[in-house]
Amino acid sequence: MSKKNYDELADQVLANIGGKDNISYSTHCVTRLRFNLKDQSLANEEEIEKISGVIGAQWQGDQFQIVIGQTVGDAYKAISEKAGFTQDNAQDDSQEEKGTTRSKKKFSLNAILDGLAGSIAPVIPILIGGGLIKVLVLLLTNMGLLSTESATLTILNLVGNAAFYFLPVFVGASAARKFNTSAPLGMLFGAILIDPTFVSKVANNEALSFIGIPVTLASYGNTVFPIIMIVFIMSYVERFFSRISPTSLKALFVPVAVILVMTPIALCIVGPLGVIVGDYITTGIIFLYDKVGFLGVAIMASLFPLLVLTGMHTTLAPYLVQMMASVKYEPLVIIGSIITNFSIGAACIAIALRAKGKTLKSTSASCAVTSMAGGVSEPALFGVVLKLRKPLYAVLIGNFIGGIYAGLTKVYAYAFVGSGGIFGIPALAGPDASNIINGIIAIALSIISTFLITLIWGFEEKKVG
Repeated sequence: MSKKNYDELADQVLANIGGKDNISYSTHCVTRLRFNLKDQSLANEEEIEKISGVIGAQWQGDQFQIVIGQTVGDAYKAISEKAGFTQDNAQDDSQEEKGTTRSKKKFSLNAILDGLAGSIAPVIPILIGGGLIKVLVLLLTNMGLLSTESATLTILNLVGNAAFYFLPVFVGASAARKFNTSAPLGMLFGAILIDPTFVSKVANNEALSFIGIPVTLASYGNTVFPIIMIVFIMSYVERFFSRISPTSLKALFVPVAVILVMTPIALCIVGPLGVIVGDYITTGIIFLYDKVGFLGVAIMASLFPLLVLTGMHTTLAPYLVQMMASVKYEPLVIIGSIITNFSIGAACIAIALRAKGKTLKSTSASCAVTSMAGGVSEPALFGVVLKLRKPLYAVLIGNFIGGIYAGLTKVYAYAFVGSGGIFGIPALAGPDASNIINGIIAIALSIISTFLITLIWGFEEKKVG
């Protein structure tokens, strides 16, 4: 699409979500625009789905999602420019001046998941890049192309490790934007958690206290839950001090007051609690995996397309980060994601071969490439597979079959990938070469079964207009 087309898309999207003044928060992930709206009734989902360049639209909890595909960044930029938002935080900058506050939300599971997803989504590119760099290091050393003494290898290791070690800082900024508070303060508390002096004290088990309050010694590198919880509470503390502070002293008083109040809360209570939450989630997943084995992988693979359809797959990012940080591999979600992209592509190939209409043939063929090569399944899911129904069921069955094999052979992912497809396969490269071989076999099984089921079962072509 040209800049003119994106400008038109931006105008139409804004017009059909109630305008820029109706947006309390916005961001985007790999394929979707994500909006929190003050008045949800102003979102015209039916009209938005008719806009050229839009694949689909839906509500996920209190968040309105518009599926764009791989060019979502360009669409987001155009909307931000039209609305006068900053790129880093597509938030109405005039809100503070108008005296408006974010709308009150009921405490619910949807609100928790929305907070997690909104805090993690902006840093996913860092996780993908860092994860694939770590995979590249593993491949280069295993193939003997770089020695362990190589300076280049040292730099690559540094880059890959930094993407994860400094997560509290990255997430501190994105969580601050999500909870409508100071991003620099969010980053500061992320940095405090991984400060070398603090890390050294924790490593040596040296007692610490703040104004007589014992500080719980915990390791926060590679974590996301502690900083999200800290910034969430900080958002209320920061707004309180902003409200009571004289305007002339606000720039000086508010940050100092927030830091002094939040430091003991962060280091003595909330941070350690966040570590416990993350550890319990990781331990629980590993326990379930050990108990249900291959069925767990098969079920996850089968459910993954439905998670993508509802946008729930992004809420799994904190779990993925925690797993990678603690056990260095992930056995359920990533392989399910990779299998999903290939099986959806296989369904689209079968549709293209069987379809009579030229439009459906060409659309399916291009969606197959996007899903299998580009690793983006939403165009195929929303534009073709979901509308035809039967191919969606074929994908679920094919994923289950591929998932059973992946579970039986214990296929693990060793890197964080934001999408599957061809470029997701390197994430399966591990210490044992059999892991990636079994992963490819699982993918092949899902492709073959999905393709054959779709081809034999057929579909009602008239459902796609």
